[in-house]
Amino acid sequence: MANAVSQNGISIRLPDERWEHIIIRHEFLSDKKDLVLETIAQPDRILDGDEGTLMAVKQLEPGKMLVVVYKEESPEDGFIITAFPTRRLSSLNRRRQLWLSPKKP
Repeated sequence: MANAVSQNGISIRLPDERWEHIIIRHEFLSDKKDLVLETIAQPDRILDGDEGTLMAVKQLEPGKMLVVVYKEESPEDGFIITAFPTRRLSSLNRRRQLWLSPKKP
């Protein structure tokens, strides 16, 4: 199991079972586990997800983003639910933005 620390200072777990789910559905990410964890630790922005989840977003290339959906269950613990690449920027932009990296305009 791998971990990253969210912008809220909470340890976010990536259980092996969730990693298998991610790479089965999105083979593109199979060698990018570190990037998924980095997206939690150093996102470009964080969006409000569904049902209490958060969405960490990092640009992969112009017009293509990596989205990591996770949940902070307590002040000490959380877990990654899924991750996926997307070009559907308008869908992301409709969500409420909770945090923006000071490095991003």
